[in-house]
Parts: sequence; structure tokens; C-alpha cells
Amino acid sequence: MKMRAAVLEEFGRPLSVQEVDLQEPAAGEVLVRLEACGVCHTDLYTASGADPSGYVPTVLGHEGAGVVESVGDGVSSVRPGDHVVTLFSPQCRECIHCLDPRTNLCLKIREEQGKGHLPDGTTRLSRDGEPIRHFMGTSTFAEYTVMPEIALAGIDPEAPLDRACLFACGLSTGLGAAMYTARVTEGSTCVVFGAGMVGLGAVAGCRLQNAGRIVCVDLSAERLEMAREQGATDLIAGDGNTVERIIEMTDGFGADFTFEATGLVQVMEQAVETARMGWGLCTIAGVAGKGETLEIVPRLLITGRRIAGSSFGGVKGRDQVPGLIDRYMAGEINVDPFISHDLTLDEVNRGFELMKAQDGIRSVIHFN
Repeated sequence: MKMRAAVLEEFGRPLSVQEVDLQEPAAGEVLVRLEACGVCHTDLYTASGADPSGYVPTVLGHEGAGVVESVGDGVSSVRPGDHVVTLFSPQCRECIHCLDPRTNLCLKIREEQGKGHLPDGTTRLSRDGEPIRHFMGTSTFAEYTVMPEIALAGIDPEAPLDRACLFACGLSTGLGAAMYTARVTEGSTCVVFGAGMVGLGAVAGCRLQNAGRIVCVDLSAERLEMAREQGATDLIAGDGNTVERIIEMTDGFGADFTFEATGLVQVMEQAVETARMGWGLCTIAGVAGKGETLEIVPRLLITGRRIAGSSFGGVKGRDQVPGLIDRYMAGEINVDPFISHDLTLDEVNRGFELMKAQDGIRSVIHFN
């Protein structure tokens, strides 16, 4: 079939919205008609050329939601008409990682997905007979996408798809960092560094876990006010004294849980330094730049602090994303403030420009 998609032809150049070919789904695959897709920093990161694992040509986009159009042989968990959220982090429910509650990093198709392929080592995307690779196994900057069944979460058909798409990456990453990776405890003190999509999700996750105190740190007064709306009890405008201020406001100990959601190495260091001596846990959810390293004073660890990495918030997508969306539908998570701009596919590059300018939290592409 012919469809329109935003293709990354060359790193550092704008995406090209053009007509491409999409094959029907093979066995174990699903054809999805996209209704909405968030423009995420990871898309910009890859488009810029900073991602060491990036490749071209590819159709970017991974924060998508849509409706199942057709299914390949053997598909049983979704059927035509189902509403779904795309998962760059699949869940086969069979591999050693999927069967272990300690991780959400499914191993089933990881190698081929990293190459821009579907599980059989080929692509369904092409142009004039030349293959175009799939980005993060999703490629949702397009009118349609073909994905593995194990990378789709069936959701409540009443959930607005332009809201549900945020659970495909940023929002779930933040919520999950607090709820599934750190497992924030009731009454605890938490500090979240960064009030973008992931950081605001982490604030909301801490609130849902009944944290006693939630401190949010950011440079933007506007974003800090959004953090307050999501449950932050204390707001700090970041500066050179941020660490000292947090230590002082926690009686000299530091916080039980800290979260880094900026991708900046110096902020990661602050998140480690403000974790409480004895049992403080620092969860890193941001993605650092190519070649960057994190320096940690060993004494911080010897005195009881711990550091955890969090991919997609530790969320097991097919099992847990539907439940997060149910909590949104029940009024426990306020998603509306996150959506700052509504775009068409032709405006995808504007979405990148808005992100660079830190104009709003999330731009959402609407396909219909």
C-alpha cells in the first residue's frame, strides 16, 4: 500500500514527508492505522546524528497510538478495530527477562529491532524498491505502520488516542521510574530533576505512590508550576547551589528517592549527591549524549546510596501500559496539560523546532 511518512534521509537535516510503500503484515505482525503520535526528544536525538546507533533512511516516530487494521497469521492478542499503543520496548511474555519481575527489557526481537528490522530481519517499508528501516521497531511518523504483535498494547477504546499516545514513551517512562523502578514508598521524600515530559511523569508517579514530599527542580518557572499541578510539594529553580539547598531542606540527609530526567550528566551527578546517606536511591531516566560519562565519588556509594538505570520506566508494556491508561481515564493522571501543540504530519519538523526552543511539553501529530 502507498502512504505518507516522514523519512530521515540524512542526519542533521529536516525530515522529508513523502509517499512510501508499506507491505502487508507477515506472520506475527499487525497493521496499525495511526491516529496520533507524540514528538519525543529521542526522535530529535536520532535525527541530529548524536545517537551512535542511528541509521538512515528510516521513518522516525515511536510515541504512537492508533487502530488495528489487519493482522498476520498467528496473531491472537489484538484484532481489527482494537485501539493500541505502540511499544518501542516490546514484551513477548516468554523470554527470561519477560518472566522476571526485575526487568522490562524483552530479549525476543532486540537484535533485529536494533538494526531497524522487523523480527525476520527484513523491513515492510520501502521506496522505489529500496528498503527503509523501521525506527525503534515502530516508525510512527506515518499514516500506517506494521509492527510485531508483541510490541502493541491493547487499550480502552474510550481513551482519547491523542492522549494515550503519550503513554507510548515519555509519560510511562516517568510514571514507571517512580512506580516500577524505584518503587517509591509511602511517606517518603522524593526529588525530581527536570520538569519535561519524563520528569512531570515522575512527579505524578511519586504522588500516585503516596510520597510525603515531592521536590521538583527545573530552570523554567512555567514548568515548575506544571510540576505543582502534578503533585510537587516544593519547587526549586535550579542553580549552582541546588545540591546544598536540597541537603539543607532534608535536615542534612538528602532524599529517599531522587530522579534524573534531563539527560545532562552534571544533573545526574546532582541527583546522586542529593540521595540520602544510608538508603537513598537515585534513578537515572535521562539519556546522556554520545560519549559522555558520569563521574561518581565512591564515598557516596560506600555510605549507602544506590543508583539505578530505568528504560521505559521499567514498564512491561503489554501488561502495564493499559493499567496506566485506565488510571488516566479514572482521573488519577492529568494528561491534558502536557499537550502544548497539535500538528499535522507535514509540520513534523516544526515539532522539532518547538522542542529545541523548549516551547511547551509535547507536540502531538494528528493524522485524521
